[in-house]
Amino acid sequence: MNDRLAAVLADLRAEGDQLEDLVVPLDEPGWRTPTPAAGWDVAHQVAHLAWTDEAALAAATDRAAWDAGVRAAAQDPDGFVDAEAARGAAVPPGELLDRWRRARAALAEALAAVPEGTRLPWYGPPMSATSMATARFMETWAHARDVAAALGVELPADDRVRHVVHLGVRTRGFAYANRGLPAPTAEVRVVLTLPSGAVVEHGPADAPARITGSAHDFALVVTQRLHPEDADLVAVGEAAFEWLDLAQAFAGPSGPGREPRRG
Repeated sequence: MNDRLAAVLADLRAEGDQLEDLVVPLDEPGWRTPTPAAGWDVAHQVAHLAWTDEAALAAATDRAAWDAGVRAAAQDPDGFVDAEAARGAAVPPGELLDRWRRARAALAEALAAVPEGTRLPWYGPPMSATSMATARFMETWAHARDVAAALGVELPADDRVRHVVHLGVRTRGFAYANRGLPAPTAEVRVVLTLPSGAVVEHGPADAPARITGSAHDFALVVTQRLHPEDADLVAVGEAAFEWLDLAQAFAGPSGPGREPRRG
């Protein structure tokens, strides 16, 4: 296991533990609290993470099980995500929590053992074990924000968000392709400030289009948890504005995103 994978897995574990701390004390009504995702309560959010962790585990360890999951998803490409979340949310909370705990622990162990250079299948492009761990971090981070919002809790902003930023930049082309649009050709410079004050930079320094501002808000935008108009971001150039409108760091159907808050 290389150092980068080890670092991402450690941050994934910490992010999962933080979410677990939020849901463990909840009673049955607490698990049924509606979240900002339409039609999803807290149980749906955790069920989705359990299911996607299990899918990633199959991608890393059991190709037959992975292929069977893909065939099942193909029967309802626009509705399988919601259907799996609803199915998982229907069980008692303790059973669901145990399922997610087992899935994320098994996945971390499996990803640590993936040979260097191996590409794992996914609903988007195939990826390395490090990229898979980064994608799982992004999902956990985003759904934890939904749960926290539902419960009226503000999670601390920390530099682990850099993984979401990295994936958000890497998935720019995918966001276009997933909507049936031509791949973007104009380069965009991205300069974002992490909660610690450190700066992360992506893209050519001389790119005519650029996005600057909060790394945390950029992560919320690319996970479609915040409308670009409400983000502490400055976009310059048509390519930058267009990207923020289409951004999608997660695989699967393009979501509706969140409505702007500002009048």
